[in-house]
Amino acid sequence: MKNLILFIGAWLIGLMPVWAWKGEVNVETPHMQMWLFAKEGQDLRMAYFGSKSATMKELDEAGDNMNFSALPAFGTVDVVHLPAVQVQHANGDQNLELVVTDYSMENGERAVVHVFTMKDKLQPVIVRLFYKAYKNVDIIETWTEIEHREKRAITLKRYDSGHLVIRRSDVWLTHLHGDWASEADVTQEPLTRGVKMIRNSDGARNSHLDAPEIMLSLDGQPQENTGRTIGAALCWNGNFELRLNTTDKNFHHLYAGIAPHAAEYVLEPEQVFETPHLALSYSEEGMGGVSRNFHRWSRTEGMLHRGMQVGDVLLNSWEGLYFNINEERMIAMMDDISELGGELFVMDDGWFGGKYQRNNDTSTLGDWVVDKKKLPNGLKALTDAAKERGIKFGIWIEPEAVNTKSELFEKHPEWVLQTKGRQLKLGRGGTQLLLDMTNPKVQDFAFGIVDDLLTKYPEIAYIKWDANASIQNVGSLYLPMDKQTNLYVDYQLGLLKVLQRVRAKYPKVVIQDCASGGGRVNYGMLPYFDEFWASDNTDALQRVFIQWGTSLFFPANAMAAHINHCPYWNTGKRVIPVKFRCDVAMSGRLGIELQPKDMSRDERSQVETCFKDYKELREVIQLGDLYRLITPYNRKGVASLMYRFGGEAVLFVYKVDNFYGQSLPRIRLEGLDPDKTYTLMEKNIRTGEKPCSLSGKQFSGRFLMSVGIEVPLWEDYASRVFSIK
Repeated sequence: MKNLILFIGAWLIGLMPVWAWKGEVNVETPHMQMWLFAKEGQDLRMAYFGSKSATMKELDEAGDNMNFSALPAFGTVDVVHLPAVQVQHANGDQNLELVVTDYSMENGERAVVHVFTMKDKLQPVIVRLFYKAYKNVDIIETWTEIEHREKRAITLKRYDSGHLVIRRSDVWLTHLHGDWASEADVTQEPLTRGVKMIRNSDGARNSHLDAPEIMLSLDGQPQENTGRTIGAALCWNGNFELRLNTTDKNFHHLYAGIAPHAAEYVLEPEQVFETPHLALSYSEEGMGGVSRNFHRWSRTEGMLHRGMQVGDVLLNSWEGLYFNINEERMIAMMDDISELGGELFVMDDGWFGGKYQRNNDTSTLGDWVVDKKKLPNGLKALTDAAKERGIKFGIWIEPEAVNTKSELFEKHPEWVLQTKGRQLKLGRGGTQLLLDMTNPKVQDFAFGIVDDLLTKYPEIAYIKWDANASIQNVGSLYLPMDKQTNLYVDYQLGLLKVLQRVRAKYPKVVIQDCASGGGRVNYGMLPYFDEFWASDNTDALQRVFIQWGTSLFFPANAMAAHINHCPYWNTGKRVIPVKFRCDVAMSGRLGIELQPKDMSRDERSQVETCFKDYKELREVIQLGDLYRLITPYNRKGVASLMYRFGGEAVLFVYKVDNFYGQSLPRIRLEGLDPDKTYTLMEKNIRTGEKPCSLSGKQFSGRFLMSVGIEVPLWEDYASRVFSIK
């Protein structure tokens, strides 16, 4: 169905070609659709977005054709609306009048890609608007390409990835807000008149404070399993803006894209600028339905590297030893994780250094050589030790950063982000800086860190890629002075080039996306990573909330969740039982983050049981459909969620509040076959105790979903895990 637009005139600079297309395009997935159309002399118009139940004729006859520009351009858009794209031409003209000149469609194996080409009426500026509709999951991606044939560079003053029109009703916004160690706090509020903006300005990471994903509940306050709900996720790791404009009396307008603040992009003639993809979903099964759509998309459509892979049970050395690494301690930890039934040991920060030793965060970043004082026999001794114990070996790196106290900085001070003549602003430890990822030499260096490690030590199975700094020095010695505003974008594009090279050469190595915890939990990064670190906060009670919010858009097999030591650094004297800590960590990719030698005999026994049971359940947990049953935010004393994969399910129940006279709610399950009989078996039973009264009992799926069960939770921080078959 290519070239539905009939070419009548020729493209001449300064002249408008004559077109006579009155085409309509249905962009559809299994259960949702978007109607677009264009008339002669118009830009592309959006008519509808929602359930797969409307025709253009019905929309017109019912008066439901929204008839708004699909990509509003500055210069033509009504002044009450915001532009999605704005340019300044080489001659200073700021207007853009886009008219559809071509349409094509590519029908691929897994998705249909629709491409609308639009040109300015006066200047040789071309904008292509893409919609990628998946055949097996309810996700539509949209993005743009901008190019021009003016004689000199133009400036992109705004370049959103997409625009969506939503009919006004009792619409509520759900978004994620937080900070370091308190990421992904769920915030819900009604959309009111005016402009609501969610943005990030970190430069290098974008999900600590406000995340680039939102949900819009169209039928009042958000519900988990009912109600029309839209989800949107910007697939970008840099600065972003999500803007919701409700100045129109009948409609809301969503705009999503790279934040243009201090980032007006200078575009050379014939250079093509591609915006990040904006992923859109729709479900009539509430927030849970949208979550499941995004989880399936990430697993099956390449938005999570090897998305159907099940992650290993691991021990990370960080919270057990911090920088106090040596060969003896590393091998002792390998003994521990092997004896507990784990599968992978990860050596964290502190293993490298030549001239400068890495004993704290003030030095040595950039000097990626083995510290022979700490590891006299090198990494080979550790990879061999891991192999002897039947486990895998992993290692920590931070390729984008450098300390001023390092051999790399002494050799290449010009490689750091900076502005000539201005004093450097120093980050973590008073010495940390970011390398200039716009520079191809720096890109080669960052790739070389990974390449050198995996070439010398092919036994390395796992890399923890950390990013602990924001862009504080907004300048590049590599970029010319007239393109300094390209920095925020070109940093991210340079980083993507490195990650693409890494994955092209090492597709099977598991790489964790860490950024001071959850600073890079986004779909711009995840196609190159197997998992992410949701937060540096591993306190189990707080992790219930952090992981709950994170699960709105991201699947369990990508979410690393570790058992920590207790009392924890951020909770004072609060003691959380090891079983509760285990049960919370079991709801993601399970690991442990402590010094095993410090565990009591009972704690060690509990962790061993946890590992054993988790390995039996993890396929269901990591690959299953998620149903969030009772939110911890409603203060009912309980949080509960379940995963279903095939004919099996796993149920988690946590007691998160405690007060006198407390009446706990029944747990009603979701997603089961009502006519099937299920057996509940309790897992990870507390050391020294018997299974609870529900274990071994049989119930119909209809009973479990309609009536539900009362789960015994008598003590503070009580928790239960059930296998359901």
